[in-house]
Amino acid sequence: MVSIIVPSSLYSSSSSFCTLFHSHNLSSSPKTFSKQSRAFLLTTHKNLSLPYHFTSISKRGLSSLCFFNSGDKPDTKFHDKEWPILRRWEVPWPWQTVPLTSLACGLGFVLTGLVAATAVPYLGIQPDQLSLDEKAELLFVNQGITTAVVLGIIFATANTFQPLPEDVFKYDLREPFNLQKGWLLWAGIGLAGALFAIALTGVALSFFNGEAPQRETDALVRLLPLIGSSSVSTACLVGITGVLAPLLEETVFRGFFMTSLTKWVPTPVAVIISAAVFALAHLTPGEFPQLFVLGAALGISYAQTHNLLTPITIHAFWNSGIILFLTFLQLQGYDIKELLQTV
Repeated sequence: MVSIIVPSSLYSSSSSFCTLFHSHNLSSSPKTFSKQSRAFLLTTHKNLSLPYHFTSISKRGLSSLCFFNSGDKPDTKFHDKEWPILRRWEVPWPWQTVPLTSLACGLGFVLTGLVAATAVPYLGIQPDQLSLDEKAELLFVNQGITTAVVLGIIFATANTFQPLPEDVFKYDLREPFNLQKGWLLWAGIGLAGALFAIALTGVALSFFNGEAPQRETDALVRLLPLIGSSSVSTACLVGITGVLAPLLEETVFRGFFMTSLTKWVPTPVAVIISAAVFALAHLTPGEFPQLFVLGAALGISYAQTHNLLTPITIHAFWNSGIILFLTFLQLQGYDIKELLQTV
């Protein structure tokens, strides 16, 4: 089955301080200095309730010493270096902000669509009389307005908690191929992983179900008349599914919702929860497994880089790739609706 992701109706970190002691000639005798150092460390340890770590003590003196308050998570810093994908975000808002903002985004999405549908006749536009190109253009404008409204709600809410951590709502074009946080590198890895996992999911579903589910209510089916009808329609569809929808959905589901969850639950749990909500929000129960797998791939890739350009890129290539592939098949004379039912 082919799944396209289009709009459905669409540190609490511990405080730290570090004191560096560079080598000083505190004594003419290395042995005497060593004893002084050990006495200093023992005395400091007794007087401080904070755990400490020292980086190196040379035979001739104390080259550097770092004390830091690790609070409730003494090993977080080192654990994060070993497993970057498990790092949490440190969002400044309380838990009440998450459901309220999510509700506001949902209402904004629905109300924007209703207002647009109501306003169209008053603008002298008769949808039934529009050409396919004009319908595609209208859909693009509507999706653009919806994206602006929902993102406006998200960023207006986040703005009340300024200053934000640098990895919250981060869209960073730098270092695209960095092995640890390169957004383009991990987008490629995530896309390949998503394709493989979704293919396996489709095979498993076909094996257990025995037949492919119907797609009569699928968003992609509703877009079929526009696919391949003209270059204008194709450009509008790619703009909707490959630009606006990924920007909107990844900012909401990964940038806000998943990021917020990591304040209270481990990152892998946040990935799973956000993937499930992402799949449910598309209102296509028959495609829940594929959408969930894709959402998990998007979340894992985002957790690795903490850069929203990673899931946005995966989402964009997935959606626009399907649109362009179906357009090619349509131009070759294939009945793409029939093909979709058999995939």
